[in-house]
Amino acid sequence: MSSPTTSPTPAPLLHGRLLAFVAIVLVSANLRSAVTSLTPLLDRLGHVFDFGSTMTGVLGMMPTAAFAAFGLATPRITRAIGLERTAVLTMVLATLGLLLRAASGNIGMLMLGSAIALAGMGMGNVVVPPLVKRYFADRVGTLSTIYITVLQAGTMIPALLAVPMADAFDWRISLGMWSLLSLAALLPWILLARQAPREAASAATGHAPGRVWKTSLGWGMALMFGMTSLGTYSLFTWLPKVMVEAGASEAFGGVMVAVYSAIGLAPSLLVPALAVRLRNPFPIAVMVFVLNMIAFAGLLWAPMKAPWLWAIIAGLGPSTFPLGLTLINLRTRTQAGSAALSGFMQGVGYSLASLGPLLFGWLHGVSGGWTWSFAFLALCSVVLTTAAWFACKPQQLEDRW
Repeated sequence: MSSPTTSPTPAPLLHGRLLAFVAIVLVSANLRSAVTSLTPLLDRLGHVFDFGSTMTGVLGMMPTAAFAAFGLATPRITRAIGLERTAVLTMVLATLGLLLRAASGNIGMLMLGSAIALAGMGMGNVVVPPLVKRYFADRVGTLSTIYITVLQAGTMIPALLAVPMADAFDWRISLGMWSLLSLAALLPWILLARQAPREAASAATGHAPGRVWKTSLGWGMALMFGMTSLGTYSLFTWLPKVMVEAGASEAFGGVMVAVYSAIGLAPSLLVPALAVRLRNPFPIAVMVFVLNMIAFAGLLWAPMKAPWLWAIIAGLGPSTFPLGLTLINLRTRTQAGSAALSGFMQGVGYSLASLGPLLFGWLHGVSGGWTWSFAFLALCSVVLTTAAWFACKPQQLEDRW
């Protein structure tokens, strides 16, 4: 029996499911706006609310902490209220949090608003893959490509607009305007939730009968995703300083981060479609390992010889991010399996990712150079490749738990 993800006669993409398509695209556009609309303004907000580097670090760690916590909690929420109603809750929290943050009068309100918005987006990270399986089981590759690409665009655009909008209007407008996007995403999910059968949740998602943490597939996915995110957040945080210590200006360091981020669109467009066509997409992970080793070596030993090249190669390294999100549906048969695997992968993965920038910077401080820091990332790449061996093997989660 072939799985739904490999159906030989897929239905027309939007036939009878235009509302679901619009809803998934809109929610995907919202999953990073609370993160990247804030970070470019942290220095400015530090002057407004009189906080320093310690609080900046706390705000910087909140996204991965929230994504980890709600990665683990969301599968239970979906079993309690259903996928569509979880998506509604996701966008309600995002909208409220973004508005509260924009209205902040002190650092406490700023953190509370951020926490509420990030809770919603952490739930959204987990609920989108099973929603893709629910509405587009015959088009997993196509929908994965679309929603991951939209997610990447939704990561870059708030970062690009944050400072210009704050300069042109006010920091409150710059932070709060993204609530309009989350509100727009809320409306189609309310309509879909009203159409969804009322039988809860366990009927809508299927009650998960097993434990993902007891399977090699679950740990392979979690470690592959975790090591990918750890390396990505480490470079997001420290690449500017690596370039500055090599002799570049701060502005040039910022440009390198922008290049590193933008290149991530290419894997988002290509990897999901490739993963669907490959019975075992492990060669993608091997390619990632090779790219990481080249990028780390270049950034460590010759950062200013070819900085654009190193940034581009490093930007292709996180190709295992869209691979992991696509495999959630390729390695499960049911929406319950998809939700459980998505939650475990992202809960454990983001927990590991939150340690990356801290350890990368600590190793730099201890050694006085970048050798230990990049050796740490290289070791993480070895773990990533090993984990991918288990994640990519043709198997189904429901057969293992």
